[in-house]
Amino acid sequence: MLKKFGSLVVVILIGCFIWAIFNIEDISKRYIYPEHYNDYVEQASEETGVDKYLIYAVIRTESGFNEKAVSEADARGLMQLTEDAFEWVKFRMDDERDISYDDMFDPKYNIEYGSYLIKLLYEEYNDETTAIAAYHSGRGNVSDWLKDPDYSSDGATLDDMPPGKTKHYVKKVMTAYEGYTNLYDGE
Repeated sequence: MLKKFGSLVVVILIGCFIWAIFNIEDISKRYIYPEHYNDYVEQASEETGVDKYLIYAVIRTESGFNEKAVSEADARGLMQLTEDAFEWVKFRMDDERDISYDDMFDPKYNIEYGSYLIKLLYEEYNDETTAIAAYHSGRGNVSDWLKDPDYSSDGATLDDMPPGKTKHYVKKVMTAYEGYTNLYDGE
């Protein structure tokens, strides 16, 4: 009886392993590169023209899809907007709705504002990597780096960044963006 039970366990484990091999793409999609808040991301992507996979990549990197996330700098929500960034985006959107910085814990507003911020930065720098660097470290830092020939050969796009958090952040976002695009594009 014990032998039969042991054999059954082995067969079940082998079956689970085979199932996992054939379903690894779906497992990756759901657990490694999730598409939570899909309706809000789709809407923000349509309204701003920012690729939805880039929005997902920023959310994944910034908060790991934790809508209640707060950073040491008091950046809030899924896309980790600081109060200064929120105020600048609100002004640039000419948004007269009664939305406050406290609303950045609401996924709908956070994704809307964060996506609009990416749009504004892309319009300013005309380069995804440079825009994402500005999203993380601010326009002032990126503008300084663009003036430095060690980081920009043309003064318009970043060829490199100083070692540190922003360089690591940009690499994480762009790797996640590539992961989302490879997994979901063409479905």
